[in-house]
Amino acid sequence: MSKLKEIFLHKKDLLRNRPDKCRVETTADSHLVEGFRSQIKTRTFNLIADQPENMGGSDLGPRPSELLLAALAACHEVTYRLYADAMEIDLQEVAVSVTGVSDARGFFNVDDDVDAGFSEVFGDIDIVSNASDDDIERLRLAVNRHCPVLDDLRKPLKVELKLKRKT
Repeated sequence: MSKLKEIFLHKKDLLRNRPDKCRVETTADSHLVEGFRSQIKTRTFNLIADQPENMGGSDLGPRPSELLLAALAACHEVTYRLYADAMEIDLQEVAVSVTGVSDARGFFNVDDDVDAGFSEVFGDIDIVSNASDDDIERLRLAVNRHCPVLDDLRKPLKVELKLKRKT
């Protein structure tokens, strides 16, 4: 049994028997440092988000929307890896490339009828596998059902950000 399948089965068993372990909270803290550059901390990791120079940034990191796309791509890869091992489906390699399309009129308040974010996201999942087409389809369906970031992007999500003023 692969290490990832072992982890998968252990976590499933734990979550079935310990409902108190089901809730997972993930936090990211961000602070605007200079111009459009943000310093982000999540767990023990420090990240930079920025804007390209043609948007007034210093181009020292990806834009927040690019981080969203990167999160989707990486989460999809992880979910493919985990479910392939759990389902005992051969998966030698997986790589994901995603593209988001937005209309800048929404961000710059040119047209109130235009959304500020992505209107569509599309991409490719490249795999290397000797598995049957049926197994690959079972894997694809499982990943599309259980990828957390894909799930977040596909459904309405309650988001509440409270504004607090410091003096």
